[in-house]
Amino acid sequence: MTDPTPTTPPIDGAALLDEVEAFHRRFNVFPSEAAYVAVALWDAHAHLLDCFDSTPRIAFLSPEPGSGKTRALEIVETLVPQPMTAVNASAAALFRSVSAGNGKPTILFDEIDTVFGPKAGDNEELRGFLNAGHRRTGVTYRCIGDGGQQTVQAFPSYCAVAVAGLGSLPDTIMSRAVIVRMRRRARNETVEPFRARIHEAEGHKLRDRLAEWAEHARGFVMGAWPDMPDGVSDRPADVWEPLLAIADAVGGHWPKRARAACVTLVTASRANDKGSVGVRLLTDLRDHVMVGIDRLPTVAILDRLNALDDAPWADLHGKPLDNRRLSKMLAEYMTADNEPIASRNIKTAGSVLKGYYTADLWDAWARYCPPPPESPLPPLPGTENTV
Repeated sequence: MTDPTPTTPPIDGAALLDEVEAFHRRFNVFPSEAAYVAVALWDAHAHLLDCFDSTPRIAFLSPEPGSGKTRALEIVETLVPQPMTAVNASAAALFRSVSAGNGKPTILFDEIDTVFGPKAGDNEELRGFLNAGHRRTGVTYRCIGDGGQQTVQAFPSYCAVAVAGLGSLPDTIMSRAVIVRMRRRARNETVEPFRARIHEAEGHKLRDRLAEWAEHARGFVMGAWPDMPDGVSDRPADVWEPLLAIADAVGGHWPKRARAACVTLVTASRANDKGSVGVRLLTDLRDHVMVGIDRLPTVAILDRLNALDDAPWADLHGKPLDNRRLSKMLAEYMTADNEPIASRNIKTAGSVLKGYYTADLWDAWARYCPPPPESPLPPLPGTENTV
């Protein structure tokens, strides 16, 4: 009787992710434990893209150069399938690479600020590609052919994307991303020098083991509905669902760590996210200008908005916010009676001034603004109600 053919023991997913995290720690200084957890999970999720309805982007952003963003992408590059380094790549080149049919690349976009920075223009084609590729059903439509023989063709855009750059990104991309706020290393923070000829091979061994683990884990991940931490819903839940599914599949301490990282990074993104300029206006009116009062003349509102520190109103496209711009911005939002928010007469001592009523703003505050501060600010001096 012959011995049965020996089988390879299954890979311990939790231990493997521990090794991936440790590999990052050798060369990267991330700002928090949550960032190490998120990046390791993201590396693994790139091997199982077809199991998810969406793929989160991961963005390494910093206010200054020399903060380790490029190094973070270099380490990710060694761990993900079919990495494609893109610097100033066109949207056409990217969607053709993704739809080529020989396996989806993992796009690593360094210096993304040169694409979406203040001096780079709109780049709507690339923004559209990155937004569409967040969903598995995402496609980019293009005309192909010559002259009158052109036809419309849909190019699949779904792929994993990691970016690095200075400053921020368009809101539509930020809301689809896990954000890692990189910082320059402090004097007491040290990393191992990354030597591509030596360390790429080490990363590739981990990559190959991740790919092998992914084949065994596919059945556990496909169709999974991981439990979300309290307060994580809507777009943040879409972003984190694949990462939490990976954590649940590997087991060990990863499900608990992943959910703690999710709460930490989602909370941080909300703190850094001022929303659109309109939402920022509504929020500043609620939290800083009209606290404890039911109406305020427009002239007083503008004075207080333009005096706010860390706010854009005193220098909005090169000049302070004025009555016309305030009226136009608020008119985009509706009252509880489904009428555009507009100024109304306010009786003051001896005159009638145009201004805004809290009652007209409440519905927009409830629908668009983040939760109010724990401790409401006291009313500003001189804003007592007058009849």
